[in-house]
Amino acid sequence: MSDGDLNGLRILVVEDEAAISLLLEDMLLDFGCEVIGPAARLAAALEAVSREQVDLAILDVNVAGEPIYPVAEALAQRSIPFVFSTGYGSAGIRDTFRDRPVLQKPFAQHDLKQKLLMARGKTA
Repeated sequence: MSDGDLNGLRILVVEDEAAISLLLEDMLLDFGCEVIGPAARLAAALEAVSREQVDLAILDVNVAGEPIYPVAEALAQRSIPFVFSTGYGSAGIRDTFRDRPVLQKPFAQHDLKQKLLMARGKTA
């Protein structure tokens, strides 16, 4: 796998913790991706999905106390692949989306890349 696998992709980051969103942004830039966001609120994430050209998304399961599922549903309707990001593991993911890759916090750059590539192989 080379970084070119993700090079040039526009990736929406939905994350309400500043330190994690900065880490994600740095890692994605290292992969050659263009970062959309990060969106720290559900409304901002939904607006980005409707207005931006998004190739892939990373979704924190709980954004500012709100579940991310409206954004996941909007992405699925547009056949945009996504990865869930959570500190709670896949057990906290709604059954409808259990087939989506889950990035367990804390994560390493290799883990992020692996989950993004998995998501790219699967669309809604």
